[in-house]
Parts: sequence; C-alpha cells; structure tokens
Amino acid sequence: MTQLESARRGLVTPEMRRVAVRENVTPGFVRDEVARGRLVIPANVRHLAGSGGAAPGGCAPSHDEAGVGHPGARADVRYWVNQTVVQRAAAIADERALRGEHAPKRLDPTGIGRMITTKINANIGASPVSSSTDEEVEKLRWAQKYGADTLMDLSTGGDLGACRQAIIDHATIPIGTVPIYSMIVGRRIEELTYDVILKEIERQAQQGVDYFTIHAGVLREHLPLVGPRVTGIVSRGGSLLAKWMIHHGKQNPMFDLFDEISAIMREYDVTYSLGDGLRPGCLADASDPAQLAELRTLGELVQRARAAGVQAMVEGPGHVPLDQIGWNMRLEQEVCDDAPFYVLGPLVTDVFPGYDHLTSAIGATEAARHGAAMLCYVTPKEHVGLPKAEDVKAGCIAYKIAAHAGDIARGIAGARAWDDDVSRARAALNWPRQFELAFDGETARALHDEDLEVDTDFCAMCGHDWCSMRISKEIVAFASGKDAAFQPERRAMPSPGVGGAGRVLLDKRAHELPVVDGLHACHSTRVPEPARAQAVQAEMLAKA
Repeated sequence: MTQLESARRGLVTPEMRRVAVRENVTPGFVRDEVARGRLVIPANVRHLAGSGGAAPGGCAPSHDEAGVGHPGARADVRYWVNQTVVQRAAAIADERALRGEHAPKRLDPTGIGRMITTKINANIGASPVSSSTDEEVEKLRWAQKYGADTLMDLSTGGDLGACRQAIIDHATIPIGTVPIYSMIVGRRIEELTYDVILKEIERQAQQGVDYFTIHAGVLREHLPLVGPRVTGIVSRGGSLLAKWMIHHGKQNPMFDLFDEISAIMREYDVTYSLGDGLRPGCLADASDPAQLAELRTLGELVQRARAAGVQAMVEGPGHVPLDQIGWNMRLEQEVCDDAPFYVLGPLVTDVFPGYDHLTSAIGATEAARHGAAMLCYVTPKEHVGLPKAEDVKAGCIAYKIAAHAGDIARGIAGARAWDDDVSRARAALNWPRQFELAFDGETARALHDEDLEVDTDFCAMCGHDWCSMRISKEIVAFASGKDAAFQPERRAMPSPGVGGAGRVLLDKRAHELPVVDGLHACHSTRVPEPARAQAVQAEMLAKA
C-alpha cells in the first residue's frame, strides 16, 4: 500500500511516525493530513530501504525517533528543519547513519504540506556542456548540508542513469526527476512513443526516485493561449511536449497515459509533482490565461492521482509580481483541493540576473507566508549558467531564510524559539553561543574574527564605548542581556579560530581588501588616524 492508501485505512506507517517526530506533531495528525491529500511523504520503497535500485530485501528500515532541532532546543520546539549546518554535516559524514541495504545512505522520510514547516528543494544536474556524476554527488552533499529538504536531478548530459542512481544512493532526502529528459536522450522529441514513456518511468521508479515531475497538464487546446506571451513556454518539459503535440496533431501523451503512469507510480509509491509546463517566465506573463488554464487541468489530475492511490503535489509559477503571489497561492488551494503547492521562487523582478537567488527569495518568503508547502530554490546562476557547488550553497541559504521567515509569519508553533535563543545569546554578548546556534555559524564566526579575534563584551562595529548591547547590560532597569542561561563563561576570551570553510571565505574576502593577522590593513588598530586609514583603504582596493 502507498502512504495515501494506508492513511485512508486509518493506518499510521513508520514513515508517518518519523515525519511526526520531525514536525513536532502527533502521528495521527500526519496520517489525517496524508489522507486528506494536504500532506505528502515522497518515499519510494526502494529509496526507503537503500536497496541500490534493486528490490528491497524485505527488512523494514527503522526510523530514528531521537530528538532533533537546533542546539539546546526545548522538547516542544525540536524541528528537524532548524538544524544547523554543523549538525547536518555531522549526519552526512557519519557512515553509520541511515545506512542502506546496498547503498551508502537511505531515505529519511520528509513531509511536505502547508500545515507543517515549509520545505525547500535544490535543483542540480549535469548538462551536455559541463559537470560529471562525482560533481553532482558533491552538489547533493552541499545541498543537504546547507538545508535542502528534497533535491531534483535535472541532468540532461552524461550517463543519466548512472548519475541518478549515484545521487539516490547517497541521499537521505527525497529525490525527484523530470523523466522526459531521459526519454529523449538519443532521439528527437518527435520520435517519442507511448512505449518509451512508460518504460522510462518504470526504470526510474525502480531506481528509487521519490517524486516525478510529469507535465500532464499542458493540453493541446492550451497552446494558442501562449501566443501573446513575451517569453513563450519556459519549462523544458512543457516546450518539448508542445512541440510533440504540434508535430503529431495529438493530445499530450502524458495526459493520455496518466492512468498507466499512475499504476506504475503506485507500485513503488512514487509521488506526483504535477508540472507547471506553462508557468510564466517573466512578470509580463504572470497569471495569464495559459497559466490558469493549465492550473485547472492540474486540479483535475490531482483528483485522478488520489483516486489511483498516488500522492500528488502541484508545481507553481516562477515569475510573479509581489502583489500577485498571495492570490496565486490561494487560487491553487481552491482549484487543486489544497494539494501541497511547490513553487519556483517566485521571482519578483526580471532585471537582476546574477542575483536571482535574492530576487526569488523575496517572492519565496511571500509564497511561504501564504501557504506554499515547498520552495524550489533559485541560484545566482539562474538564467545564465549551470550552478556549481558554491551556487547551490547560496541558493539553499537564501531559501532557508525564506522558508523560516514564512514559518514564523504563519505562526507555526515554536518556530520562533530558535530566533529567540539566538537573541538571548546576542543580548548577553555570548559570541560562542551565538555561533553555535546560528544556521551557518562558521561563516558568522569568520566574519566576526576578520575584524576582532577576541570574544569580548562588544563588537568591532561599535567598539567598547559605543556598544548598545553592553550598555543595556549595565542598566539595572533592563532585563536584556541578563539571562543566566546565556551568559558567557568569561567576559573576554580568545576566539577559538575559524574552520576550513571560514578560512576560504576570509581568503576570498582578502582579495578584495587585504587582511593581516585577521584584521584589514586599514583597521583602526593599525592606522588610528581616520584620514590616513581612508587613504590606505583606497590604495589597497585599487591594487586588489
């Protein structure tokens, strides 16, 4: 039985229990949300077992029920998504953690739905131009380390099957794919047949893919609506299927084969991610007739998938003006019977290529606030190239910020406790505790130590005499900074130093402004006269 079928029978599966632990809710709540279709648990039975693409051996995997959450979190606020980079890295490096039957790792079940914490997805994938299987597995590790809850392999070059299996075998998070990419390797889209479609979907289900993007909502009758658009069809899957329909004069084969595809997915418990093949690719095309016509079809397909016992979520728009995002989220909930909404961004402006991880994180925050269940990250390389590991990190962190901000705004119980703990440490001027609690404490420590290599009761921004936090601690009437549980051991202590990633960051920043013994060459302790310091700074920047 699939997770959906089990929930409808009133059964609580081990995977539902694991999601309940991660989300600080009861197993019964998770079961009811899955039965309602408002929450999905993408968990291919082969990935759950870590069987390396083979049939599972029959031994049901055990799921960790230990407490999770940020360091020192109270029992009632232990959310798995609030783990820090240090915590995540330790789990990835532990060879004993989540060992599979044959694979190095196996799936740790994740829930996706608007009644629990907002999730983020990272896209990776080799192209015919660059990257390799080893590079993609390394990107997976970076994505998991920096906060990705799921990952999509969008490879279009190299040995797609081998790359996909390697990613699944090293992933503890759900893996998604767009099967049509593999269907047209070595053939033109016009040559795609129904038999090829079904065989490739079954092949990927057997490998352990947890969710498929299937662009079954792009219908032949929708294509005339694309004419007035500025950017046409920006979805690769959507454009390929549009070309197939025009060439053959037939309906979308994914739509015609939907019941057969569902039968395969049910066997392995693969979740639908119903693709938005007509999503807008620029602000001018947002919320247009083509996008909305496809959305109505996706609402019908949600019901057909559920009737077949298959879980379904719905993919959403990519470029949307800020004022239209809330409306788009509410419309999907109404049209698609509250199936989890999985949105790309959205990007709220089109004029910042190279910075679209920031442009889209603004829209993603608004989407999360209005009920998007999962946010598909955008990296700085969006629109301009294939992301590298550093771009994956930047995209993940931008989207962790968006998702967490959305959870706080939606009132997820206890979501803000992490922020409050950091604030108490900050008020106490307890630098080690701040960096322990911070999502990416290594980067925060490196930036602190770049200017001041001593953990004292002030920071380099203000100095001792001007530090408002220090002054507040001295004022008897104020409670700020006096929480006994967050006081540092000593008033001042040497910094423990930075790790490898921190040193790389400081070396990179040093190319912009030279650093000597942890301080900029123009730092006030080296050049006390302000005018001279400014002259030194200008001279150094000119040389950099």
